[in-house]
Formats: sequence, C-alpha cells, structure tokens
Amino acid sequence: MKKDRPNILFILSDQHAFNIIGSYGNKIIRTPHLDELASNGVSFDNVYTPSPICLPARMSLLTGKYPFRQNCWTNSDSLASDIPTMAHSLGAVGYDPILIGRLHAIGPDQLHGFASRKVFDHSSDWYGGSEYTLGILDKAQRPFKESILNSGPGQMSYEVLDKEVTAETIKYLKKIGSERKNGNKKPFALQVGFMLPHQPYVANPDLFRYYKDKVGPPKLKKALSSNNDWLDSWREKTGLNEIKEEDEIRARAAYYALVETLDGLIGKIINSLKENNLFENTLIIYASDHGEQIGERDLWWKQTFYEESVKVPLIMSWKDKLPCNQRRKQILNLVDLTATIIDAGQGMALSSIDGKSFLSTAICNKNGRKNETFSEFCMDNSLSWSDTKEPHLSRMIRSNDWKFVYYHGYNNQLFNLKNDPDEMINLSGLKEYSKIETKLINKILKDWRPLKIKKIMDSKINDKKILKAWAQSVQPLDNYKWKTKAEDNWLE
Repeated sequence: MKKDRPNILFILSDQHAFNIIGSYGNKIIRTPHLDELASNGVSFDNVYTPSPICLPARMSLLTGKYPFRQNCWTNSDSLASDIPTMAHSLGAVGYDPILIGRLHAIGPDQLHGFASRKVFDHSSDWYGGSEYTLGILDKAQRPFKESILNSGPGQMSYEVLDKEVTAETIKYLKKIGSERKNGNKKPFALQVGFMLPHQPYVANPDLFRYYKDKVGPPKLKKALSSNNDWLDSWREKTGLNEIKEEDEIRARAAYYALVETLDGLIGKIINSLKENNLFENTLIIYASDHGEQIGERDLWWKQTFYEESVKVPLIMSWKDKLPCNQRRKQILNLVDLTATIIDAGQGMALSSIDGKSFLSTAICNKNGRKNETFSEFCMDNSLSWSDTKEPHLSRMIRSNDWKFVYYHGYNNQLFNLKNDPDEMINLSGLKEYSKIETKLINKILKDWRPLKIKKIMDSKINDKKILKAWAQSVQPLDNYKWKTKAEDNWLE
C-alpha cells in the first residue's frame, strides 16, 4: 500500500435535510460539531441523492451507478453481488474497509465489499424476513400519518442503535490508535452508518423542550401553482391531509432535537479520532442518504424531488489537504462522492460508473464539470406503504438554475431555482418555457426509459412474492440484524 494514502472516515446519516445544520445557515439548530467540521473543511451546497429513498440511494452510493443502471429502485430490491463497490475498490489496494452500523442491503450479500461489519441494521437481512417492533411507535417509522401524530419527547430504538454504533466506533479507533503506537501505520477505511434523524420523530425530552417553542410550523404551504396530481394522491394515501398544525410543530421540534443528538454522536467520534492521534491524515466525510421535508408544502419524510427531500448535506475535512471554511456551489451527486472517495484512497477505478470524482473541485474549486445531475424515484407495491396498482416512475434533472421533474402518467414540474428557490411556481406547460422543458425532458428520457423500467419492475413483483414467501416459510438466519427491543420505545 502506498504510504501517502489517507485514513478515510465516512459518516453517513439517514434523512438529514441539508438546511438543518448551523453551518448551512440554520439559526435555530445547534450543531457545533458539524459546524466545526465545516470550519475545518469544505461544505457543498448543491449535492443531490441518486434517489430520495433509503436503499436505492445507499446502493447507488456504494457502486457509483444510478438506480436504473442496477435495477435497484425500492427498499425491497437487492443489489447484485457481482457489482463492484467502493468498498471492493478500496479493499483491492490494501485497505480493510470496515462498516459500523447501517448498510440497509437486502439479500444474502450483507457485505458488498466490506471486510467486516459491526453492530448491524435493525431490519432483517431478507425481504419478507423476521419483523421487528418499535412497540408503541410501530408505523411511526414509516411514511404514515402516525409518524407525525405519535411524535414528541421520549425515546426510540434508532437512537439507542446509534449510541451503540458510536461506542463501537470509538472502540475501533482506540484499537487503531494503539496499533499505530506499536508501529502499524496501515491506513484505515471506516464507514459509520447512523439511523438518525430518521423518523419516528421522538427525541430526548430536554432537547425536545428546547426546540418546542423555537422551530414553529412549516413556512411553505402547498401552492396551487406548483401542485402535482401524484403528490396530491400521495398526501391523501399517507394521511397527511389529516395532520393539524400542533402535530406538525411537535414533530418538527423532535426532528431538530434528533439532529442535535446526531451532532453530539458525531462529535464523540471526531474527538476520539483526535485523542488517538488519527486526525492528521484522515479524510473525514459527512453526508446523508437523502433529505427530509418536515412538513414543508404539506409533505413529510422524503420520496419527492423538492430540495428539502432530494438535496443532502456534504462536508469534507482533510487536514493540510483541503482548505478550511470554504464552500462549493457546483451541482454534484452522491454517485460523484463514490468516485471521489475512490480517488482520494487511490482505489481501483470502477468501470462504467456514473459518478465522477470532484476531489480537485474540493481542493481548489476547479469547475470543469457539467453543472447537471439526476435523481429518480420508482415505487412498486412490495411494501406496506407502497401498495400502488402500477409502478410509480419519476425522475428529476437539475441543470444549472433549472429543475425539471418527469412523472410518468402525471403532470410534470419545472422550476427556476434562481427566481423561485422555494419551488412554488410550476412553469411546466407554459408556452414561454416550452423550449427549456423540451430540452430537459429529452435529457431525462435519453437513457432512462419508463416503459422498460415498468416492464422490469412488473417482472420483479412475482419474484418478490416468491422471495417473501420463502423467507416467511424457511425463516433464514439474520446474521446482520441488531436486536430491537420494544421497551426502548416510549413517549412522555
């Protein structure tokens, strides 16, 4: 292994909105540790997820490929084991890539290139496998109205899991630090997977009370000019039309409290890095798999292409390699982060990936990139909250100041983010914007074919029925499942 390869510490959270961080301009949230990381590094303002939902976003981040290029669109889809990942790439050049915490992969391959895993996921290794319960908070972890109704001060299992992930990470860093003292200079590659601040919106009572009177209700209401018939059906289906403002305020305050809790855990890890003399040549990366809408435009969770849902925070710090306290405005994607991590670690290049390294952009703000990226959200009827009769197919393009969203079978959306940063004025269908709309829809449909995707998703439905029945009958062992305890979940 080359001596100048860095340590790599990649911290990946779940459902953290880019605008709920102090260093990103939020005046209410307390995130001192992420703010310090930003002051010691580079923050990115326009990073998008390849899919605004957990599993496909994470699998795309592993491989650097968009979901449609690996037939992995939903939380019940498996990533093929023969697709090389970022972990494979780093392992091939001498790293021992380790994962502590969340992976969120379905199927027999629960490593996907990692040399080992610790702590694991709360959910089954298998589609249709053993269930877990959050006790009184069941359903509140999924896109149902219960997640807003059953919110407030208390505790939920995801926070308990993340505390264990943090403790195991600190233990691992102490081990590496001890090995360094004994002469082992081999760099490490560690990915830490957190669940927070994913709903249930239930948080430490003291933190909740701090935010309760500070956060307030959502600022953006559903605007008729940006309305969308698919989003209308989604609101009705998930019960969002039944939510009252007092419920919104309570859930939003809890979300802020969960973000502060996450920040505290991240602080403990970075402090451990310093205490064990590992900070000097460590590339530290913080990102989230997708965002969170927390009630804006009468929407919650993710599953949409509004900025709060589809944009993610990204902060990178690397002492003496990256500048301090700088921002980058280039339009990027998490699949580009895959290529960047491989570039920094001098890993083996992954063939035919969609991502392109932006390491030079991070270092010296070079802008030789196309200011354009994509995201997609496709849904079948395989999950309790996704019982759609036909697969839902949608894709977004962000190109310079424009964002266009294609909904197969529904009305589309076109926004100019420079003039309308809140995405309240839908320009789709207006004659004066027909040229830009045609240009963007042609780019979306150039290699992304909705009818082909529908055919693939339809064919996979029967396969999933078999896999689910098999798992429920055979009850295969969960080798990478963290034990969730119902009693860890409570509301004041």
